[in-house]
Amino acid sequence: MTFVAFFALLFCAVPIALVLALTSIWYISTSGNSVLFDSYPQQLFSAIDSYGLLAIPLFMLAGELMNEGGLTSRLINMSRILVGGFRGGLAYINLVANMMMAAIMGSAASQIAIMSRAMVPAMEKEGYSSSYAAAITAAGGLLSPIIPPSMLFVLYGVLAQVPIAEMFIAGILPGIIMSALFFVVIAAVGLVQQYPKGEWPDRRQAVQFLLMGLPAGLIPVVIIGGILTGLATPTESAALASMGALLIGKYVYKDLELDHLPEILKRTALNSGMVVMLISAAGVFGWVVVYEQLPQAAAGWIAQQTSDPFLFLLMVVGVLILIGMVIDGIAALILVVPILLPIAQQQFGISPYQFGVVVCLTLVMGLLTPPVGAGLFIGSSMTGVPPMQIFRSLIPFLLATLVTLILLAAIPELVVALI
Repeated sequence: MTFVAFFALLFCAVPIALVLALTSIWYISTSGNSVLFDSYPQQLFSAIDSYGLLAIPLFMLAGELMNEGGLTSRLINMSRILVGGFRGGLAYINLVANMMMAAIMGSAASQIAIMSRAMVPAMEKEGYSSSYAAAITAAGGLLSPIIPPSMLFVLYGVLAQVPIAEMFIAGILPGIIMSALFFVVIAAVGLVQQYPKGEWPDRRQAVQFLLMGLPAGLIPVVIIGGILTGLATPTESAALASMGALLIGKYVYKDLELDHLPEILKRTALNSGMVVMLISAAGVFGWVVVYEQLPQAAAGWIAQQTSDPFLFLLMVVGVLILIGMVIDGIAALILVVPILLPIAQQQFGISPYQFGVVVCLTLVMGLLTPPVGAGLFIGSSMTGVPPMQIFRSLIPFLLATLVTLILLAAIPELVVALI
C-alpha cells in the first residue's frame, strides 16, 4: 500500500517533496514500528547535512547574476566568432552558448529558461521555426548535467560518497561527445530544412565580440580550472563564480544594478529552498527504501536477468527514462542511487563515476519528455510554443543523447580516462 499511496499522491498533482515525505510517514505508520518516527526528523536533516550541497545555491546565484549582468549576451556574441558563418549559424551559436552556460550554471531548468529568452526571438527573426529554435535551446539544457559543474553531480557525489571534483572531471569527455553529436544533428537538419547561411563577423566585430566576451568567458575557466588544478573545491569555485559574475556585471559591463540584488537573492533563495526541501524529503524516502531491503531484492532479481555490465546499464537507462518521465531528476536520483549503486559496484564491478554519469544524463532526459517534461513547459512558457511541438522537434536530439548513453555504457574509458 505504500507504493499505492505514492502513486495516488503523485497523480493527484501533490508537490513531489510532499509526496515523498507523506509516503514515508504512511509507511512508518502502517509498519507499526513507532521507533521509526523518532528517526524521521533526524533523517530529514541528515539528507541535507553536507557541505558539498552548498554548491547548489551558489551555482544558481552565479546563473542569476550572469543573466542580470549581461554576461549571457556577451557569451552568445563570442560564439559568433566560432560558428556564426555556417549554414544554420544561429543554431550553432545557440549550442555553443549553451555549452558555455553549462560550464557555469549546472542547472538544466535554469539554463533552458535563460537561453530561451536570449536565443529563440533572435532565431525566429532569421527565419527559423519557433519549435526548432525552442528545441535547440531545450536540448542545450541536456548538456548542463554533464559539462562540469553540475548540480546533479554535486548531489550524486554526496550520495555515492565519491569526490565531487572527480565527478566533474568524469563529465568532460561525455560532454564533448554529446556536443559533437548535437552539432551533427544541427548540420543534418540545416541541410534538410535549408536554413539560412550565417554570416561571419568582420574583423572589427570579431575583435569587439572577443574583447567583450573574454571577461564572461573567464568564469567557466575559473570554475573548471580551479577544480582541475585542486586550487578550489567545487563549492569554493561556485562562490568565486558568483563573485566574478557580480563584479563583471557591475563594473565591466555595467548592466547589473545593485538595487536588483535583493530580487536576485530572493529568486535564488526560493529556488534553492525548493531543491533542498526535495533533497530532504527524498532522503527520508530513500531511508525507508533501504530499511525495507529493496536494494537486496532488486539485486537478486537483476542478477537473474543478466551478468553483463553493459546490459545492466542499458536496463538502468530504460528504467530511469520511465522514472524521469514522472519524477523530478533530483528526487529520482536520491531514490535510485541507494538501490542501484551497490548493485552496480558489487554485482557488476561498474565504476561509480561511469554509473553516475549515465544515471544523471538519463534522468535529465525526463526533463524534456512527456507527460511531466518540466523543461518542455519552461521552454513553452518562455517562447509561447506548445510543449508537444517542442518535443517533436527535440526527437533527433534525444536520439543523439541515447547514442551517447549507449557509448558511455559500452566504453567505461570515455568516463574515467581523465580521472
